[in-house]
Amino acid sequence: MSKTASSLEPSFAVPDWSTIVAAHARIAPHIHRTAVLTSRSLDAMAGARLFFKCDNFQKTGSFKIRGASNAIFSMSEEQIARGIVTLSSGNHGAAVACAATWRSVPAYIVMPKNTPKVKCRAVETYGGRITFCDPTLTSRAETA
Repeated sequence: MSKTASSLEPSFAVPDWSTIVAAHARIAPHIHRTAVLTSRSLDAMAGARLFFKCDNFQKTGSFKIRGASNAIFSMSEEQIARGIVTLSSGNHGAAVACAATWRSVPAYIVMPKNTPKVKCRAVETYGGRITFCDPTLTSRAETA
């Protein structure tokens, strides 16, 4: 992996409870509370109690709106003054575009040129401005 592409890899700290509570308060007005379903049949097959968080019913169709909205609503006005840039092949880009629209800032989404059209339409529907690149990490990083 090139130096440029590896510089895009995030580093994470494990959040404490107060950080989680603050994130929830920040995103709660913007997201759906989605169902948690269970299945006795699957529990029996797995030999364990299983829970299914139905974030396919979340705004933008995935759990990614939670992280995108938390990140964008955590940023200062100075940090978002020129907009948000992200790399995505679909759901993350749609979530960033949606949250950026809620925050009234432009979202610039770098997507591989072979991304399915349905994913591109979703990003555009949520207000994202797509720039296409070759489908490599290096190309994504250089384009961003």
